[in-house]
This record gives sequence, C-alpha cells and structure tokens, in this order.
Amino acid sequence: MAATAVQQSNVNDYLSKKQQESPKELSSEWAELEELHNKKLWHQITLKLLTFIKKPELQKNDNLIQLYTNFIQSFENKINPLSLVEIVAVVVQQFKEPKDAIAFLQKTEPKVKVNPDAQNLCKVLAGQIYIEKLNDLDATKKIIEEVEATLDTADGVTPVHGRFFLLASQYYRIQGDHAQYYRTALRYLGCIDLETLTTEAKVQHAFFLGLAALLGEGVYNLGELLAHPVLESLKSTENAWLVELLYAFNSGNINKFEAMKPQWGAIADLAAEELFLRQKISLLCLMEMTFNRPSHNRQLTFDEISKETKLPLNEIELLVMKALSQGLVKGAIDQVANTVNMTWVQPRVLDRTQISSMVTRLNEWGQHVYTMEQILEDQASEILTL
Repeated sequence: MAATAVQQSNVNDYLSKKQQESPKELSSEWAELEELHNKKLWHQITLKLLTFIKKPELQKNDNLIQLYTNFIQSFENKINPLSLVEIVAVVVQQFKEPKDAIAFLQKTEPKVKVNPDAQNLCKVLAGQIYIEKLNDLDATKKIIEEVEATLDTADGVTPVHGRFFLLASQYYRIQGDHAQYYRTALRYLGCIDLETLTTEAKVQHAFFLGLAALLGEGVYNLGELLAHPVLESLKSTENAWLVELLYAFNSGNINKFEAMKPQWGAIADLAAEELFLRQKISLLCLMEMTFNRPSHNRQLTFDEISKETKLPLNEIELLVMKALSQGLVKGAIDQVANTVNMTWVQPRVLDRTQISSMVTRLNEWGQHVYTMEQILEDQASEILTL
C-alpha cells in the first residue's frame, strides 16, 4: 500500500509540473489527464492518450519517454494491450539508440502476451527498427517468420496485417526477391486506405510493384496490379510508360514490348534481365492465344505460335513444355503434326479488353446453345418415334 501511495504521489507531482510549465491550451489537457487518472477511467484515458501523444509539443527531446515512464507505466496493465502497443509505437521513436528502442519493445511484449495481435505488433515494430536503423536482415527475417505463422491462422484482417506486410515487402525488396515483394506489397496496399499515403509514397509503391511484376519469377497474373488504383499515381510521372508496358505483358503483346525497348532498356534492372523478360512475355503470349480461342477450337499450330511469339520453330516445343510444367496451361503436344491441343488456361484477373473478348465468346456460346435447342425442337418428333 505504501509503495502505491508513493507511486501515486510521483504521478501527481509529474502531472502538476507539466501543467505549470506548459502553455495554457496544453496545460488544460494535462489537467484532463490528471482528472481521468484520479477517477480511474482507464478506457477514456486510453482514448485521450492515443491523440495526446501525437501533439507537436511532445515530439521534442524525450518528452514521450518521460510521459511513459512517469505516468503511463503506472497503469499500463489497465490499458487494452493493443492500444498500449499503439502508444508504445509512438514513444519508441524518441529513443536515440535503436537498440534501446528494441529493448523497450521486448520489455513490453510479455506485458501484452494475453493479446496475440498486440504481441505480434511489438515484434513487427522491432522488425522495422532492425531493417531501417540497424540493417539487420537476419533478425528481420526471424520476426517475419514468427509473425507470419500466427497471422495465417487469424480471422480476417487484424491491425497488425498492414504493418507486417509493409515490413515483409521492405525485406523482400532489399533481398531482391521480386515475386515475394510483389505479393506482400500488394497485400499491404490491400490492408490500408490508399488515401493515407502521400503522393510520393504512392508513386514509389507503384514503380517498385511494376518492376517486381515484370521481374518476379512465377508472377504471371498482372491483372491484379493493373486493376489497382495505385497505378494511377504513375500516369502523371516520367515513368508512365511502365503502366503501358505492364498492359503489353498482360496481353502478351511482343510487338509492343520490342517497340518500348528505349524506355525499359534505360532501367538497369530490366535491361539486365532482357532474356528473362522475353521468355516471360512469350509465355504470356501463349496464354493469351489459348484464352482467345473458343473452348471447342484450341488447337494451336507451331507455326501460329512462332508467328505470335517471334520465336524460331525449333524453340516452340520447349516454350509449350515450360508453360505446361509451370501450370500456366494444360494440354498435349502432337509432335508429328506440330500442334498443341490446349484444354485449360490458368485463371487470371482480366483487363477490360480481355473481359470484352470473354463476353463475345459467351455470346457465341449462347448462340450455339440456342441453335442446338432449335435443332432438337425441330427433330424432337423424329427422335421420340424411334
């Protein structure tokens, strides 16, 4: 009891001092915090703190650290665990030494272990410091693996998902893992309100995503990115050509790809992977050829594929085998007739042109069904009398 009384006295002394030395407007807010604390209104004081800690006056020196040490720490076990970590996320930014910030987060983690989201958020915040301030990729990777294992079993999107996918995308971009970066960066954008990002941040995300979509091993579904509003931010920049190139890849337009070489060839990462890019757009071209054929007529000749992909005839069989092995299409090769009988093409997010093509084919299919229905009606009597 005596220790509690001393602690309460220290809190009151700290709050009184802040009220005396603060400007009038801020002083009244300190007084409000004291009143809520004395009444033990923990929920209300939590809501107040979540906005109070963002005051410009508190962003100087170690004001937030002092606020936490002299005030918040005395009732941290009364605060909702996730809200506590949200407060800590702002406080740790004032530590001059990154390792001290990580130690603070590690000290907080066991205090919020009753809430998996709060515990995960502590880990992710530490991961951000490891990657941004210490360049410790091994520690970052360990955190990503630990948090990912628990997020996969979470119901819906938690407050941790956005921060986690941002951290993971930063890690994979540094590692040069284009495919993983593409997937995690898209998931990050799916977890946040795009309008909360600055124009500069939108442009950066759009550019990096565009490059990753082109360079990512196994990334053939570009429609998801093309449908994302983040690409709009690129259209008014010097890199607007990247959107056009993505559309060319999505439709397997090799002529467009070759015509745009002056633009994409100026980007070192793309120029260095020219052979890979050609192979990728050739596979996408084959997928598009299969997609555009009606289901009852999907026999492609080697000559047709060679003409569309601009590859020599002796490389067509290898191209088709690669498409089959990667699960982009299903079918069988007739080596004698030099043809491929396609039965299936991997589902993709379609752009407007592709959707229009599908509508046309659906109308044709509907007409075929109607024609067959008429034939059956006309000949029904003959069939029934057999």
